[in-house]
Amino acid sequence: MTPHIHTCLWFDTQAEEAAAFYGSVFPGSRITGVLRYGPGEPMPEGSALLVSLELDGHALSLLNGGPQYRHSPSASLAVRCADQAEVDRCWAALSAVPEAEMCGWLVDRYGVSWQIVPSFVMERLAGPPGPGVQRMTAAMRQMRKLDIAALERAYAGEP
Repeated sequence: MTPHIHTCLWFDTQAEEAAAFYGSVFPGSRITGVLRYGPGEPMPEGSALLVSLELDGHALSLLNGGPQYRHSPSASLAVRCADQAEVDRCWAALSAVPEAEMCGWLVDRYGVSWQIVPSFVMERLAGPPGPGVQRMTAAMRQMRKLDIAALERAYAGEP
């Protein structure tokens, strides 16, 4: 079944390059189509207009529309990671702007913001609020890349 809602990201001219890069970061991802500019259009003929891909099962479109718009941290792609090794792998592959890193958020080489979040954190945040969640979120605010062991200790109230 084709998803009814998917994400579309605006790029200047790097959509095809970004799609290949994102596909290399997330196993099982694939480019599903490329629509190219034709003669007389605003970008060079044959360059990618729209790149469609499945990114770890998520439908995503990358549009080459020119320099009018830039990515912003007000929208991000969230990656739920099973363990610290996955957090570390995704962080190492995607992080390109160290000064933008905070609370599990990073910015990649294309200016796209990502949240690299352990499943542990998402599960606790979905549960009832309480002192453990408050301690965990306070610890998270002090981190750049999230450290699962430290967050688990904070949640449990351990030093």
